Amino acid sequence: MHITTCEMHTCGEPLRIIENGFPNISGETILEKIAYIRENCDDIRKFLMHEPRGHHDMYGTLRVKPDLPNADAAFIFMHNEGYSTMCGHAIIALARYCVDTNIVEAKEPETLVNIQCPCGLIPTYVSYSNGLSGRVRFQSVSSFVLKMDVCVNVPNIGMINVDISYGGAFYAFVSTDALGLKVKSGDALKAVEIGQAVTNATKKIVKVEHPESEDLGFLYGTIIYDRTELKSNDLVRQMTVFADRELDRSPTGSGTAAHIALLYAKGLLDLNCEKTFQSIVNDSKFTGKIVKEAKCGNFNAVIAEVSGNAYYIGKNSFTSEDKDPLKAGFTVR
Repeated sequence: MHITTCEMHTCGEPLRIIENGFPNISGETILEKIAYIRENCDDIRKFLMHEPRGHHDMYGTLRVKPDLPNADAAFIFMHNEGYSTMCGHAIIALARYCVDTNIVEAKEPETLVNIQCPCGLIPTYVSYSNGLSGRVRFQSVSSFVLKMDVCVNVPNIGMINVDISYGGAFYAFVSTDALGLKVKSGDALKAVEIGQAVTNATKKIVKVEHPESEDLGFLYGTIIYDRTELKSNDLVRQMTVFADRELDRSPTGSGTAAHIALLYAKGLLDLNCEKTFQSIVNDSKFTGKIVKEAKCGNFNAVIAEVSGNAYYIGKNSFTSEDKDPLKAGFTVR
């Protein structure tokens, strides 16, 4: 096997962009393509995401042919557990990548890149000046609150209240004070285990359904946030645990869109009022705001705009040897 990649990060969260070496895949729609890869090529996901070429918190993407008429490019997202429906940190990096590799013709002062991902079409805008791409902003799919104040019994924690909101993927939201945590790197390992426990407990009692597609109806992870700052500060601190105990280094793009919808539903955020969302990593920040109200099925929804910066960190050429007993990749947790 020989696969080449471009490596980027958005606010510290890695993105491995597969450029060459992936076999041809079947499927008319992007969701059908994911199903085909899951059944026939999942070994390549493990090859690239798992050790020794990746790590437990690696994230990757594969460009595929769009099936929406207005899409400039389409991408499938992958991680340690499988595949996701939306990834905001990836969208921010991929928009720069599309401009810099001439997938989309660059225009000053801002270039529109329409990116198709499994949850829908994401209009993305790349600032561009003097031949250089810069900060990126994207507008989410319709984001909405599924349920609020759901009482969940979490092992070793007890009864807590969670909110469930959608921003391209569904997340359970729980405050730090309910869990005895702080949004800081020193609490990251505890947050991983507790966040996963919250996700598992919530899945047992809440049926997560998307009004427009059953393929989008699953709980992707848990976002732990500092509730004390919401009313008095323009800064929201949060950390996201998703997939199989994967900890996002960025503030999480789809999670930020979901959080914006939740804040709006609770009367804590007004239209076009910008907030900053920060992860556990210093200087890892997104800004977000509501650009308009919307509907998703019978749900009141919003279109959230999230912006951030992505950077190139290198190129890779991955191979395997037939005699290598660990050539398929492995995990240690």
